[in-house]
Amino acid sequence: MIRTFCGATVKAVGTARPIKEVRRLHSSYDMAVVGGGIVGLATVRELILRHPTLSFILLEKEKELAVHQSGHNSGVIHSGIYYTPGSLKARLCVRGATLAYEYCDKKGLPYKKCGKLIVATEQEEIPRLQALYERGMKNNVRDLSIVDAKGIREREPYCRGIMALDSPYTGIVDWRMVALRQAGSTEGMKYPIAIRDKKGREVRCRFVLTCGGLHSDRLSQISGCSSEPRIVPFRGDYLVLKPEKHYLVKGNIYPVPDPRFPFLGVHFTPRMDGSVWLGPNAVLAFKREGYKVYDFNARDFADALSFRGLQRLVMKNMVYGMGEMYRGIFIGAQVKILQKYIPELSLSDVLRGPAGVRAQALDRDGNLVDDFVFDGGVGEVGSRVLHVRNAPSPAATSSLAIAEMVADEVEKRFDL
Repeated sequence: MIRTFCGATVKAVGTARPIKEVRRLHSSYDMAVVGGGIVGLATVRELILRHPTLSFILLEKEKELAVHQSGHNSGVIHSGIYYTPGSLKARLCVRGATLAYEYCDKKGLPYKKCGKLIVATEQEEIPRLQALYERGMKNNVRDLSIVDAKGIREREPYCRGIMALDSPYTGIVDWRMVALRQAGSTEGMKYPIAIRDKKGREVRCRFVLTCGGLHSDRLSQISGCSSEPRIVPFRGDYLVLKPEKHYLVKGNIYPVPDPRFPFLGVHFTPRMDGSVWLGPNAVLAFKREGYKVYDFNARDFADALSFRGLQRLVMKNMVYGMGEMYRGIFIGAQVKILQKYIPELSLSDVLRGPAGVRAQALDRDGNLVDDFVFDGGVGEVGSRVLHVRNAPSPAATSSLAIAEMVADEVEKRFDL
């Protein structure tokens, strides 16, 4: 059984039955993994499978696991179309999708291969769509094809476009459910997953691996690493389709990405619970874990605004950013964009929905850091620490493949 520790009470993850109160925990481990999101959980699972004789502890500051990026995302299993051929991001996404489906099958976790259409609505988008197809083929994305307007209607009867990229291997899943199943696994885990309490109770270990997500840069700085790349939080607000309009969408419908802009754009995403999300936009969050419009943290806000990289990103994308903010306030403007793909959609068909916060890594020149970044401390203590500073989207899809790569890096750096 895996336990979580908070205050002086131990509870079983995934069950409602409380375990007896515990006053003393075993406090010496071979390795501590900091961060109970899907990347941290997948990585500690992989390390346990490789090194069953070592002891591991997972430290998480929240009372529950996978509550931030892992629990606030679109739920898509991406197939690997968008990424530069040969890049680490492309390889991890393609392998990660395969591993994710295999893991869900093995553990009996529900998912749906509902597919995805990347739809061109204008002639000028067709060359970019064809380039995406070539990129996807080079990445060995499964079952990828180009369809015409008739093919679009066959797959999505209410969607309109002149050409689309069809990715039937794309699916949906509840990523938090996947993460919690990894936490609840008994595959070699001999010691509890712990949550450190506010009293500063100490855990000692030989090595430390951090997978801190929205706080990865701050965790790195504690052990003497560089302050960059910096994490800047971007909130994505979703709309939800009213239940009586769910028939409008069967699978994922995405736009052709515009390389002039830093984010993908709004899309239609069916969910495992039967709901349909529309969006998201992308606006600066005033709090790293701020899922509401008015959530605010003075330190987070000051850190973001004072960072040269964000200032440069804003200057390069001022008009785009203002448009994202406008569409976040006036949902009619968001609906107007969505109507390019499903003309039957109307403002009365949607409601404001949930939001997620993306940990976007930026360099000081305002460039989005799109690949994975590892960092280590210095000195006797720092050299025993490894930080996963950036695990960019689609990190949930890639998580099991990321875990393999992180475990390789851990073995290399710590000579396991």
